[in-house]
Amino acid sequence: MADEFQDQNKLPELKLDAKQALGFISFFKTLPNDSRAVRFFDRRDYYTAHGDNASFIAKTYYCTTTVLRQLGSGSNGISSVSVSKNMFETIARDLLLERTDHTLELYEGSGSNWRLSKSGTPGNIGSFEDVLFANHEMQDSPVIAALYPVIRENEIIIGMGFIDLTNKILGLAEFLDDSQFTSVESAFVALGCKECLLPVDCRKSIGNKNLHDALSRCGVLLTERKKNEFKSRDLVQDLGRLVKGSIEPVQDLLSNFEYASWALGALLSYAELLSDESNYESYTFKRYNLDSYMRLDSAALRALNVLESKTDANKNFSLCGLMNRTCTAGMGKRLLNRWLKQPLLDVNEINRRLDLVQAFVEDTALRQDLRQHLKRISDIERLMRSLEKRRASLQPIVKLYQSSIRLPYIKSSLESYDGQFSLLMKERYTEPLEYWTDDDHLNKFVGLVEASVDLEQLENGEYMISSGYDPKLSDLKDERDAVEKRIYELHKKTADELDLVPDKGLKLDKASQFGHVFRITKKEEPKIRKKLNNQFITLETRKDGIKFTNTKLKKLGDQYQKLLDEYNSCQRELVARVVETAATFFEVFESLAGILSELDVLLSFSDLAISSPTSYTRPSITPSDEGDIVLEGSRHPCVEAQDGVNFIPNDCSLVREKSWFQIITGPNMGGKSTFIRQVGVNILMAQVGSFVPCEKARISIRDCIFARVGAGDCQLRGVSTFMQEMLETASILKGATDKSLIIIDELGRGTSTYDGFGLAWAICEHLVEVTRAPTLFATHFHELTALAHENDHNELSEKARLGIANYHVSAHIDSSTRKLTMLYKVEAGACDQSFGIHVAEFANFPESVVSLAREKAAELEDFSPIPITADDSKEEVGSKRKRVCGPDDASKGVARAHQFLKDFAALPLEEMGLQKALEQVGKLRNDIEKDAADCSWLRQFF
Repeated sequence: MADEFQDQNKLPELKLDAKQALGFISFFKTLPNDSRAVRFFDRRDYYTAHGDNASFIAKTYYCTTTVLRQLGSGSNGISSVSVSKNMFETIARDLLLERTDHTLELYEGSGSNWRLSKSGTPGNIGSFEDVLFANHEMQDSPVIAALYPVIRENEIIIGMGFIDLTNKILGLAEFLDDSQFTSVESAFVALGCKECLLPVDCRKSIGNKNLHDALSRCGVLLTERKKNEFKSRDLVQDLGRLVKGSIEPVQDLLSNFEYASWALGALLSYAELLSDESNYESYTFKRYNLDSYMRLDSAALRALNVLESKTDANKNFSLCGLMNRTCTAGMGKRLLNRWLKQPLLDVNEINRRLDLVQAFVEDTALRQDLRQHLKRISDIERLMRSLEKRRASLQPIVKLYQSSIRLPYIKSSLESYDGQFSLLMKERYTEPLEYWTDDDHLNKFVGLVEASVDLEQLENGEYMISSGYDPKLSDLKDERDAVEKRIYELHKKTADELDLVPDKGLKLDKASQFGHVFRITKKEEPKIRKKLNNQFITLETRKDGIKFTNTKLKKLGDQYQKLLDEYNSCQRELVARVVETAATFFEVFESLAGILSELDVLLSFSDLAISSPTSYTRPSITPSDEGDIVLEGSRHPCVEAQDGVNFIPNDCSLVREKSWFQIITGPNMGGKSTFIRQVGVNILMAQVGSFVPCEKARISIRDCIFARVGAGDCQLRGVSTFMQEMLETASILKGATDKSLIIIDELGRGTSTYDGFGLAWAICEHLVEVTRAPTLFATHFHELTALAHENDHNELSEKARLGIANYHVSAHIDSSTRKLTMLYKVEAGACDQSFGIHVAEFANFPESVVSLAREKAAELEDFSPIPITADDSKEEVGSKRKRVCGPDDASKGVARAHQFLKDFAALPLEEMGLQKALEQVGKLRNDIEKDAADCSWLRQFF
């Protein structure tokens, strides 16, 4: 960013005289103090910011304070910075689309008279859309929400209202939540919320910090409002104005809620929807159900790299970037973004999407033809929003027209499809397109544009009403053209009288100051000086020549200008009428935008499926209480798309009662994290309706994906790396069900070994015994592998029934060179080593450090080197060092010892006599001694 903004020579210069500066400073100091607001002042050709805002902009965007200037003098002076129009666009995009800690205000005026002309927040960007998306596509639809949390009888009830200003949606929800506010987080992720209103006194409540942390994790701007704004009085009347259709359904829906209606009331007041008449009868009102889509929290979005980030090295780093092969201008990508945050739970709807993707995969000609046509489709949703505001020009109408005339070609291509999914194609696309493009809908709009707009002038970049559209306009054009013709005739006649060649010797100009004038060069002036002085009026003498006129030209010029003003005024009136008429087609274009966006995204899925390095396959989907999760030859779609990567596929079988809970061990850098993430990514892609990067896939639907992957802290919120890990894990333990998918990587490594292992073991037991969700648990606590053997002596135990299985990522080590080779294959069984020292060697650690590390590791783990024999130059993972016992033996021993301790702890010693207690303890000891006969790990304790 610094390189882009450091050219100070291009900075506009703020020039104010002492009086102007004093007037502005006096106004500036009357503005209310708001640490979140970044205020700009429009100086016509550039913008300025002042005070703390100037310092913030200088440091953040120019990366230097040398751009600051002082306005005024002494204690009355304020810091100032000037910003070009391009720079203002960049800053506005960063503040409103990327950051979530500031609002933006724009003032217009001069001297000490300024007024707020525009204000925007991350959740309400409407007034700045013309700046934000002048040169960029609109990639997401920000949502603003309001929460009204109530703690009652040890329960947290959340009333939520939300507004999607882009798609004109009003919604509400009411639900119970836990102390970590996992449901709030999932709802905000699914809706794409950028700003949240909360009552001011909410900060005094018990769960205030946890709620603020949840909002912070979602990247939401928190705006506190007075509690009395959260009210439902007059809400039905207000919604009656805003919502399309009858008021009865609105009343029925509101009657089901108590606190959500209060939240929605605060939102309507904050967003000021009722102050803009273009919002009337244009909104859809709906109830948001948290159980309608797979729930994803912010940790899962990060772990699975679902959304794009500014730090991505290329577009294939994120799932959204990889899957975005959409062709429409913005609409398709926004829908893809929404789908990725709202994976489906309905098996039938998932299969309908998959059927359509399969149809496009199998019919190459259809896919390519449709994608070519969609490239000509503009951003219909944004164009209609500009028409609704009644401030639009003819340009958006023409763009809508140009998109409209492509629809017959799209419909024709779809009608040509006769494959196995032709009925679905007809129901989903052909019939709706037939309805919305008939003579009562879209064709009326096409006729309006062709009749009213001068389409021939588009080649010249002019958007004008056709003169034949209105008799008055036609008459004015004829009169104007007639006067213009007389002016040209006068020009030719005057050139002949002055003995000059028209357009070369005597030029006809149209100046803003003088209107039509004659102009000659200074070289020609001596030839006609006498006539010039006697017959003409000299207006201006400059380097480029002499401008002059006469009474005839002045009269004709004045006449022309008057007719031109009348003509332009008539044009404006007609444009306003056409815009108003075009805005009545909102429902038509809204429906068409939905159809085309969906078509665009599904075509994008099909293009990805066949153009990837290895083709994708269609997954088989089953309900959440049926079937297993089996991925054969699965790959990580983003990793395999990177340059120079030869991805090694792996199988994953999460099978009920066999391998529903998998503990994955193995070397550092061996691929554990990639493997567990790719399972989550494959399931998410399948439930979005996409083919998956596998050879074969059977997926039992998951209602939620929980992920605890990677380490990170948030020092500004006072949260350490380990605390962040624990918070994410707490969300899993409280929010996961047996229908979820849990992915955990390196849990418990941020504290002492014993504390971390204890936590990891207890969490595993809870997930196995209570949650019962399919889980991938990658760890370097190799002792956890004992969980799979803990119940060998009790085959009817719950854990045995659920199915705990050990897996490891394989590697080879050359015993002569001690070189480690990662194989990146996931295989059954446990691994008792992590090969961290070998990874340190990869990082070019000094030899002395590596040697000392080996020595200390050998002391701590009581290892001894394996003797190297002549005919065994390579060893498998787990054979580099020699334990007193093997990993399986140790796992069984640890599990049996753990069972002994549990049985001992269960004895009711307080109720037993001494003799009885000794007998019971002796029996436990005898049993474990018998088991030790077959376990060398246990024998070392006897």
